[in-house]
Amino acid sequence: MSVKVYSTPTCPYCQAAKRYLASRGVPFEDIDVSRDRAAAIEMIRKSGQQGVPVLDINGEIIVGFDRPRIDAALAAGY
Repeated sequence: MSVKVYSTPTCPYCQAAKRYLASRGVPFEDIDVSRDRAAAIEMIRKSGQQGVPVLDINGEIIVGFDRPRIDAALAAGY
């Protein structure tokens, strides 16, 4: 299972998504796109969006803190 969260430190929805993943015991890579330009470009290429959070769960791209889609992607990955 590969989970990446593209986020910024000041984004409340990013914090909520990361707390949610942590509460479910899901390990994830937190990528701060405000400090990593290459990661920001990668996020935009994957999602077509400049807003955060963007979650990449085993290649499924989820824009925003969309709990039902996150749950479905996690269930499909296990």
